[in-house]
Amino acid sequence: MPEGIVSIEVYLAFIAACWMLAWTPGPIMSLIVANTASYGLTAGLWTLSGSIVSAVVLVTATALGMTALMAFVSEWFDVLRWVGALYLVFLGVMRLRRPSGLTETAAVMVLGRRRFFLQALFVGLSNPKTLLFLGAFLPQFVDMRGDIAGQLQLLAVTFVVVVSIADLVYTLAIGHFRDRLAIANLKVMDRVAGGLLVLGGLVLAAARRP
Repeated sequence: MPEGIVSIEVYLAFIAACWMLAWTPGPIMSLIVANTASYGLTAGLWTLSGSIVSAVVLVTATALGMTALMAFVSEWFDVLRWVGALYLVFLGVMRLRRPSGLTETAAVMVLGRRRFFLQALFVGLSNPKTLLFLGAFLPQFVDMRGDIAGQLQLLAVTFVVVVSIADLVYTLAIGHFRDRLAIANLKVMDRVAGGLLVLGGLVLAAARRP
């Protein structure tokens, strides 16, 4: 690493920490898994893209030190948390109630790609814990004697890349598994997906400030 940037040891430790965090169940993971399981890989990838955009927004805010935004999120933590939680529960209930067994092509045609993208973008941005967590997490890997801004930018980009790769891995795996199920089994997947969304909403509702 160039002088003034994080050391290679710290950087590798940061990558490992990001990788483990990416596999921690949460609202976004629930949404990606649910949409991929119910609607197929195309829907999952569009959901993933919305998740990535929300992550970029949040880590950029953290890396640039947007204290006003951080203060707003901290003040409105409970409101944002409940908005996101209720939205996930709503999606889960609707998933449980709707006709099941749509093929991937039919699902994307009926619902539209943009809906999956916007769902993930909304859920990602309405989880206030993410921004507050990043504000506490990233500085732990920063050498205060070096270029702080440069280190934060590097860590922010790395966080998005590592988390996106992890999300892509399980999205592809679930999409591959779904493609091999019969229509009757897709109905079961829909029920599981609906349950995951409700669970994701409950997890977000139970979130506490980091």
